[in-house]
Amino acid sequence: MTLWTRAYSQRDGAPIIIMVGAALVTTLLLLSPSALAQEEGGSEAWVGTWAAVPVARCPGRPAGQAPPADTRQCQPAEAEPPSGEPIPFSRAPLPVLRDQTVRQIVRVSIGGASVRVVLTNAYGTVPLMIGAAHVALREEDGAVVKASARPLTFGGRPTATIPPGAVMVSDPVALAVPALADLAIDVYLPGNTSATPSPITVHAGTGGLQSNYISPTGDHTGAEILPVMTTTQAWFFLARVEVRAPADVGAIVTLGDSITDGSQSTPDTNSRWPDQLARRLLADDIAMGVLNAGFSGNRVLSDGSNVNALARFDRDVLAPAGVTHVIVLDGINDIGSAGEDPMPTAADIIEGHRQLVERAHAYGLKIYGATLTPFEGARYWTEQGEAKRQAVNEWIRNSGAYDAVLDFDAALRDPNDPTRVLPQYDPGDHLHANDAGYRAMADSIDLSLFKH
Repeated sequence: MTLWTRAYSQRDGAPIIIMVGAALVTTLLLLSPSALAQEEGGSEAWVGTWAAVPVARCPGRPAGQAPPADTRQCQPAEAEPPSGEPIPFSRAPLPVLRDQTVRQIVRVSIGGASVRVVLTNAYGTVPLMIGAAHVALREEDGAVVKASARPLTFGGRPTATIPPGAVMVSDPVALAVPALADLAIDVYLPGNTSATPSPITVHAGTGGLQSNYISPTGDHTGAEILPVMTTTQAWFFLARVEVRAPADVGAIVTLGDSITDGSQSTPDTNSRWPDQLARRLLADDIAMGVLNAGFSGNRVLSDGSNVNALARFDRDVLAPAGVTHVIVLDGINDIGSAGEDPMPTAADIIEGHRQLVERAHAYGLKIYGATLTPFEGARYWTEQGEAKRQAVNEWIRNSGAYDAVLDFDAALRDPNDPTRVLPQYDPGDHLHANDAGYRAMADSIDLSLFKH
């Protein structure tokens, strides 16, 4: 007996038909009637609880550097002599993985009684082999709670091959995941990520800000204490984590740039504003997943270190399970990267926002617009750019296009110098926020916007 299912390309949404064999049929037959009912609908549904934006990067190259735009392929990295000075993660070489296990730590938002993991080969030009994968509750650092360790399977098999541009959803596993828990997701990669010119799919840049652990050679998935060769702040081939939740539970996608990704917040503390929002929702007994779809350098209209917001809307907003709401904080890089160039105009950026609103409404989602935060003093601030920011914010506040407005500008600006971030919220680059600033952003959100 053979079943057919679909994996969708992350490049263009085209379906790739995959034949799933008898192992999956056996798995389905072993499920209880109640489990089958849940899988087919019932009173529960899959909802996203964590996410990261996948981007294309090259092993051995700086973590913040995308492949060349003309070829979209990776060149062999040349070793640079150590300078003796600390290197920011965005400029440090991205690790090359050769027959190794990477243990990746994620802080979930909502909990559930079962979990599944979505792996991605969005930017790969060759198939990606997964030799083994596990999920467990983290104990501390790179150690896990032994009794919680569960192997991940794909159609009943412990290995998987992900086609270029596709995602692969694991089979569900029974694991009680508390809200705001740390999960450890192990992925064993038997190949060599630098063996071909293919980019690899990671979340790496100035955000992320989570220590993940890379083993010596071999499959160490599920080990209570992972042997650690090195650490990294990149998430490799990891797109989302989803849990089973009551059918009326939804998820919020926070679509944006490095401010949403949490740049300049304290590593390993989950101090990004979406993290702070997740904590507030839980404290107010509002069951909503929060999925961070921010990435450094992102723009509404044009590609930078990642594809633009319009191009990635389907993948990062519409594809995750259970999404009901979207928060958009994007456009400051469209403005800043233009410098004194009049293009794009404020009207161009506004039209990009209109398109995001139309796309969300077409799928029945609530979409909230966040005002662009002050940035005078940042390396790319200009008077022309400030005028564009004010015009875009005026439209967000007063056009009525968005279902609601989150005034992050008001939350962060210095009342005595409103084109600048308040000193107590400024990490020093005059663009992002520090932990206190991200908390102020989250605290400014009216939580009633997410109540049924």
